[in-house]
Amino acid sequence: MTLSDNTLSRDERLRSFGAIRRLFKDGRGGFIYPLRYIVYAEPSEELSASVLFSTPKKFHKRANRRNLLRRRMREAYRLNRELLASEGKTGTVELALVYSTKEIHDYKTIENAVKRVLARVAQDL
Repeated sequence: MTLSDNTLSRDERLRSFGAIRRLFKDGRGGFIYPLRYIVYAEPSEELSASVLFSTPKKFHKRANRRNLLRRRMREAYRLNRELLASEGKTGTVELALVYSTKEIHDYKTIENAVKRVLARVAQDL
């Protein structure tokens, strides 16, 4: 995982159907308002993280609102992903962040939730 790079590269996004299925089937999860998170971790020699962002159509019918919330989650993750590497642990981490409320929250609220999720995931590694 390249932390010096400020972009969220394609390698850091969870795209594979099999990996997504494994994440939702075998992963452990939790809820930190307003995000639900699911984590699947495997031991490996170096730290690598893949992340998936989702906003259900059930809560937000309009695509522009879903896109806004996903952009806010993506930006919060991109700026705070070094929290995963701060513990000095290794492994492959797959993470899904699902926005799970009907309200549209500001960036600060979402960023605080993402920070808390990343700290909890790093602690559980």
